[in-house]
Amino acid sequence: MSEEFGHLPSLNALRVFEVVARHLNFRLAADELGVTQSAVAQQVRALEADLSVKLFERQARGLALTESGRGYSQSVRRAFEQIADATRALRPAPSHLTISVTPTFASKWLIPRLPDFSARHPDVDLRILASERLSSFHNDGVDMAVRYGCPPFGPGLHAELLLEQAIVAVVSPGLLERLGAADDLQTLARYPLLHDAHNLWPRFLDLLFPDALQASARSVRFNQTSLAIEAAIAGQGIALANRFFVARDIQAGRLINPFDATLRDDRGFYLLGPRRVRQQAPFAMVRDWLLAQTRDDLR
Repeated sequence: MSEEFGHLPSLNALRVFEVVARHLNFRLAADELGVTQSAVAQQVRALEADLSVKLFERQARGLALTESGRGYSQSVRRAFEQIADATRALRPAPSHLTISVTPTFASKWLIPRLPDFSARHPDVDLRILASERLSSFHNDGVDMAVRYGCPPFGPGLHAELLLEQAIVAVVSPGLLERLGAADDLQTLARYPLLHDAHNLWPRFLDLLFPDALQASARSVRFNQTSLAIEAAIAGQGIALANRFFVARDIQAGRLINPFDATLRDDRGFYLLGPRRVRQQAPFAMVRDWLLAQTRDDLR
């Protein structure tokens, strides 16, 4: 121990004393510190012996600080606060960024790719807000968003295309094997059609069978595309989804594209951000990573 500071008690004993002084209860202090009550009591006794000062009065209903213990606890607490402040200053807080995305984009595209982002940018704390509603960049603390539609999305917003709208049909291999190919509307009627909020089946059927009258078919409706995709994986029918959202399921053999048809339009998934960005560095990191991921999808 440096002579400049003289003899000091152990830092661990002081930490235990500070916690006991706050709770005035050995059990609660032990719970906070993750040790046993006997270990806490032993540290307190050792500190009192080291200082030759009684710090606590043992009373029938608990503990009470002595006058010396009260003054010492205040000084020790200030010392720990100074150490904590110095440590925080030495370790800059990680950059954080909140991105608002639709639930389907989150579950079927973004989340499977997050390990890559974490590996490339371990110092960025990425916070994901999944919502169909376009969040307020100011009131909700959102830094960027991904939304489906067509620009413009609102005044003061900058939009960049991430994923084009390219709709394909998907079905589980087991259901396709059991019900057979759907070569026309009559054979397609064997399959339940899994709808989402976009209601694209009428347009997709016109694309498949342009000269045929659309026959009624069994259908199940979901409010989110991700639910329709999961239902298709479970063998409950044929779903429509952006091909980028089902690419991994097709690659893994969980789904099959039974038709050689893709429905396209001028809408897509856009990266949105305010024209005046609050956190330039993390915003640029996330933006560049998202764009790089979509470029990889197109290869």
